[in-house]
Amino acid sequence: MRDLSAGDTRIYLEIEIRRVRCRSCAKVKQEKLTWLSNNPFYTKRFAFFVGRRCRVSTIQDTARELRLDWKTVKELDKEYMREQLRRAGTPAPRAIGIDEVSIRKGHTYRIVVSDLQRHRPIWFGGQDRSEESFDLFYQWLGAVKSTRVRLAVMDMWKPFRNSTRSHAPQASILFDKFHVMRHLGEALDQVRKREYARLRGKDRNFIKGQKYTLLSHRDNLTLEGRRALHKLLQANHRLNVAYLLKESFGQLWDYRREAWARRFFENWKAALKWQRLKPFENFAAMIERHWDGIAAYCRPENKVSLGFVEGLNNKIRVLQRRAYGLRDEEYLRLKILTCMLAQI
Repeated sequence: MRDLSAGDTRIYLEIEIRRVRCRSCAKVKQEKLTWLSNNPFYTKRFAFFVGRRCRVSTIQDTARELRLDWKTVKELDKEYMREQLRRAGTPAPRAIGIDEVSIRKGHTYRIVVSDLQRHRPIWFGGQDRSEESFDLFYQWLGAVKSTRVRLAVMDMWKPFRNSTRSHAPQASILFDKFHVMRHLGEALDQVRKREYARLRGKDRNFIKGQKYTLLSHRDNLTLEGRRALHKLLQANHRLNVAYLLKESFGQLWDYRREAWARRFFENWKAALKWQRLKPFENFAAMIERHWDGIAAYCRPENKVSLGFVEGLNNKIRVLQRRAYGLRDEEYLRLKILTCMLAQI
């Protein structure tokens, strides 16, 4: 069986494993060695070495480096990740983040739930984004641990909200800032499209090709992008107003009292009057309908990192791109659940 290499030299161990015949059941049983991996041709520490290599490189690269079969590397990596989860223990989260991830084309989604206090994903599953699929998470968590959940951060997808209210009614529901701002960005883009359709001739030149200049944060723009943005906002009054409204709305999450946040939102809505910005009016109506889930962030006990869920989603996309897609869903599940755990 293969063990850890010494430099460029591969090391193999030759051992004798005893087999005994049980007098009680008359069966022949083999001695179990705790330092062997599930694959008896490799030691456990070699399997863990392969798992650590797979955290930073693809299966194919690891197999080529260690002169192993592709499937063997994958199975050793699975063993390593299962041991990681075993050592991490069973979670009992108090603040959870809920998001969906696309695993292939054709609107095929799975749900990912994270522990926002320990900054690690804890559950991956379901068959879609339905309420029935998310109910599986609370069934896995159990009734006792579900009652300990105090905060659930999610987008404004109704099935997630209904399932949480059914299984964890004591939890405060908080809508993720990044999903809310994405809706606002879409409203700004609709204003841009309407202005482009309304104008003719040279007036269109300032708007054409400036979608991402408008939607990007000013600090992330290059010098050339800032100049283009300055010319665009000077040339079109309606886009200038829409851009300023979009940039100022992020202040809503800075308030520590709901009354102050409400006053800010009322003033923000009043600024829409006479501006003829229908997409922004629709966005304001949506915020009004979901106000409780947004204002919940004003409470001190609900101050958690809202960027972790979105950051985890980006990390999952990097894992999928690095492997050019993962067809083995169990392997993808293990990769996601262990991506934030310390190596062993």
